[in-house]
Amino acid sequence: MTLTLRVWRQKDPSVKGGIVTYELADISPDMSFLEMLDVLNEQLILGGDDPVAFDHDCREGICGMCGVMINGQAHGPEQTTTCQLHMRSFKDGDTITIEPWRASAFPVIKDLAVDRRAFDRIIQAGGYISAPTGTAPEAHSVPVPKKDADAAFDAATCIGCGACVAACPNASSMLFTAAKVTHLGLMPQGQPERDDRVVNMVAQQDREGFGGCTNIGECSASCPKGISMETISRLNHDLLGALRAGVRPKS
Repeated sequence: MTLTLRVWRQKDPSVKGGIVTYELADISPDMSFLEMLDVLNEQLILGGDDPVAFDHDCREGICGMCGVMINGQAHGPEQTTTCQLHMRSFKDGDTITIEPWRASAFPVIKDLAVDRRAFDRIIQAGGYISAPTGTAPEAHSVPVPKKDADAAFDAATCIGCGACVAACPNASSMLFTAAKVTHLGLMPQGQPERDDRVVNMVAQQDREGFGGCTNIGECSASCPKGISMETISRLNHDLLGALRAGVRPKS
């Protein structure tokens, strides 16, 4: 395959970035998108140019590190992670525009790499339990209804890649926050902090500068794990209950 790549290049946060065009030839349809970027970087390095910076780690769709806007879509044309997107999703001669996540809460570090520590701070605000769990308990020693267990497991599949934020016109992180609130709030071990958790995590989300949720649905449609917007409904239910009970966020 021969491709034309339009790649966002930005040296650091202090300078203005822009699109730079590159031509690539002999790209195998079986390559992953990140392998294609590796080929581009090898070409740039051999030519004496600075390689394109992008986030990656496991390259197995597990860690959530990878993530770019591809032709205006988070992770590209398939509902998967960027590292699991293959070049057979494109055609010979295609022009592909590659940009970093679009959100003020995810400032660009360099090129396609963004700072997603805002997600870490949301987790630190309440995404944990204090109940001592000790070693692995005996199976079925703590009864959990199957419906709740399934919903908690589905929410826990969130890998924190940020596609939901990048795809949302409001740059809302509601799906991410809701997934973290939901998977703990449905479990018995998560009950002691349930009210404080949702109030503090939503408050931190607002402090980070993420936009509000208006139920557009782009977040779920772009989520590589297919997390449902039902988790947002669960978060809103818990949040309203906690606020009515007089729970207020930590300052």
